[in-house]
Amino acid sequence: MNRSGIGESLYKLATKQKAFIAILVMMGGMLFSGTNFYTVYNLLDMLNSTSILLILSFGVTLTIVSGGCDLSIGGILVVSGITAIKLLDFMPIWLAILCAVLFGAVVGFINGFLVVKQKTEPFIITLGMGLLLTGIAQQLTDAHPIPAKNPDFMMIGNGDIFGVPNLVLIMLVCFGISFWLMRYTQFGRNLYAIGGDYDVARYSGIDVIRTKWIGFVISGAAAGLAGVLLSSKLNTGSSVYGELTALVVNCGVVVGGTSFAGGIGGIPQSALGLLVFGMLDNVMNMLNISSYYQVMLKGTVIVGIIWLDCFANKRRREFV
Repeated sequence: MNRSGIGESLYKLATKQKAFIAILVMMGGMLFSGTNFYTVYNLLDMLNSTSILLILSFGVTLTIVSGGCDLSIGGILVVSGITAIKLLDFMPIWLAILCAVLFGAVVGFINGFLVVKQKTEPFIITLGMGLLLTGIAQQLTDAHPIPAKNPDFMMIGNGDIFGVPNLVLIMLVCFGISFWLMRYTQFGRNLYAIGGDYDVARYSGIDVIRTKWIGFVISGAAAGLAGVLLSSKLNTGSSVYGELTALVVNCGVVVGGTSFAGGIGGIPQSALGLLVFGMLDNVMNMLNISSYYQVMLKGTVIVGIIWLDCFANKRRREFV
C-alpha cells in the first residue's frame, strides 16, 4: 500500500472511530507520564468507576438509535437507589432491588407513552421527567443523604470475584445482553430501521410504536439497576447523585458514534464514548490536573469529537 493509501485509511479510521482514537492518544501519552496508569489495579479501578455510566449508556443507546433520547435517567437513578435502601427495612435484598428496577421500567413506560404514543418531543418530556424525579428524591430524603444499614447490600457494589470488581462483572453481563439484543435480534434491527426512517419502517410492517416504546422501558430499567448499584457502591442514597448524569451519558453515547439522528451506532460505540470520559478522568487525576481545568478539558474533548463528526459527514456529502 502506498503512502497516500495509508494516509487515506488512517483518515477514515480517525473520522469513523473518533472515540477509539482519543483512547489510543491518551494511552500513548500516559506511556511517558511516569505514573501508575498501566497497573492492573488502576485499569480495573477505571473500569469500576465507569461501569455504572456504561450500564446507563446501554439503555440510552436503544432510545437514541430509534431516533429519541432519554434525559430522565438521572432522576430514575437517584429515586431507584433511594427506593432500594428504604425497602431494605421491609423485604429481602433481591426483592428490594427488583422493585427499584421495576420502578425504572415503569418510568420508562410512562416516557414511552408520552413520547411514542402521544408523539411529543423526547428531549422535553424526558428532561421534565428527570426534574420531576429529582424533586421526588429530595422529598423522600428531605434533601439529606440516607445511609444503607445492610452490609450485604454494600458488598454488591464494593465486592469482587477473584479480584475483579462486581460492578465490572455486572457491566460486562449488561454489555453482552445489550449487544446481543441490538445485533442479533429482530427487535434490535427494527430499532435501527425506525431510527433510519420512521415512515418507511411503519409502512414495511414494523410495529414502530411498540418497538420504540420497549426501548424506553429498557432504558428506564437499566437506569433503575444503575441507581441500585450506585447506592450500593456509596452505601448511601442521595438526591444529588444524578445532577449531570443524563447529560454526561447522552453526550458520551454521541461521542462514541451513536447519532441523535437515529439509525446509526450501537452498544460498542456507546461503550467507547463513555470510556473516553472515564479514561479522561483517570488520566487527569493521575496528572494532578486542577478540577477547574478538568471541566474545561472535558468540554474541549466533547466539542472536538462532535466537530470531527460533523466535518466527516460534510465531507461524505460532498463526495456523494
